[in-house]
Amino acid sequence: MDRFSAVRPYDISKVDFHEQSAEERYGIPENFLEIEVRAPLTHGFGRKQFTDYEIVCRNNIPAFKLKNSSVRRRYSEFEWFKDALERESSRVKIPQLPGKVFTNRFSDEVIENRRAGLERFLQIVAGHPLLQTGSKILVPFIQDPNFNKDRY
Repeated sequence: MDRFSAVRPYDISKVDFHEQSAEERYGIPENFLEIEVRAPLTHGFGRKQFTDYEIVCRNNIPAFKLKNSSVRRRYSEFEWFKDALERESSRVKIPQLPGKVFTNRFSDEVIENRRAGLERFLQIVAGHPLLQTGSKILVPFIQDPNFNKDRY
């Protein structure tokens, strides 16, 4: 007798198969988190020019204070946020932000690439269970319109 002869095939007769209801198929999932970075706006002129982005969050996760929120953040605030997450969460590898751009940084293409990169970054960090439950700055950064990094 070889070592595989004792293995029995999976018995599906004991599995409870049933037709899903419309609510099960199309209802609100048990836990959902949608993060969107959109609507870039460029402000100022010359050396004082900058672009900020709207962060829209929709969720039903208990760690988040609001079910729906919208705030605006600059790239420099994302840089601070990433550094703060790394200091706060040594057990979690924080992803990279889209790189700094030094030429044509206010072109539509550069702004769109940065927007998409910031959205990917936030979706990864906001979806991480250890950050959702252990970070003191994750939810305020994403949801608090009066967020002030000097408080952290």
